[in-house]
Amino acid sequence: MSGSNQVYSLTWLHPGRSDEPFPPVEQALREPNGLLAAGGDLSLPRLLNAYRHGIFPWYEAGQPILWWSPDPRTVLYPDRVQVRRSLRKTLRNAGFRVTFDQAFADVIKGCAGPRRGVHGTWITYGMQQAFLQMHRAGYAHSVEVWRDGALVGGLYGVGLGRVFFGESMFSRERDASKVALVSLCRHLEHWGYPLIDCQTPSDHILRMGAESMARHRFSARLDQLCAVPGRPAPWSVDETLSIV
Repeated sequence: MSGSNQVYSLTWLHPGRSDEPFPPVEQALREPNGLLAAGGDLSLPRLLNAYRHGIFPWYEAGQPILWWSPDPRTVLYPDRVQVRRSLRKTLRNAGFRVTFDQAFADVIKGCAGPRRGVHGTWITYGMQQAFLQMHRAGYAHSVEVWRDGALVGGLYGVGLGRVFFGESMFSRERDASKVALVSLCRHLEHWGYPLIDCQTPSDHILRMGAESMARHRFSARLDQLCAVPGRPAPWSVDETLSIV
C-alpha cells in the first residue's frame, strides 16, 4: 500500500543500544494514536534523541517501554497562556512562593503520587530515575510552589534548545499547579522560548490555552528551535519578573 493507507508495524528497540535510531514519526500508529516503538531503555542519550525528534516514553509498570509521537500534538505558546480572573487573584494574594530546580526529586515524586480516581502511575521508578539523571545533566527542570515552607504543587519537564517539553504537574492545594505553569510561561517568554510541548490534550491544559498542532509542523518547529542554545542550568526565578 502507499499514501494515506500505508500500514506500519511496531518497531522494537534493543536495550543497551542507546545510539539506535527511532523510526520516522510518520510511521507511528493511528490507533492507539502515536504509538511508534517499544522496548529499548531510558538512557540519557536515547531520551535526548527521543525528545529532539518529538518522541516521548509513556508506559505503566509491567509494560515494556512504549514510545509515542501523537498526531496532532498538543502545544502551549507561553505568551498565550490563559490566566482567568480568579487565578489572577490567587497569583496576587494566595501567599505562594515559586522556585525553579530546587526540589526536582520531590516534584517528580509528587507527580507520581496517588490521584483521585486514578489507579497506578506512568511515572514508574525507572522513569523517575531516568529523569533525575536528565536533571543532573542539566536537561530536566522543575518548578516548585511552596506555602509556609511546604511543597504544595509543581511541574517538571525537559528543556532542549528553546523548547520546553512538559511532562507532569501536581497540586496539593487548589490552583498550585496553575501557579507553577503560569510562572513557567512568564519566564519562558522572557527567556525567548516560544513553545511548550504538552504531548496530549487534557481539560486542565486546554483551559490554560493549549491548542493542537499537526505533527509535521511540530517536527519542523523542533528542527528550528532545538538548534538554538537554551538557558543554562540550573534555572532560577527572576524576582523582577511579574507573573500576574
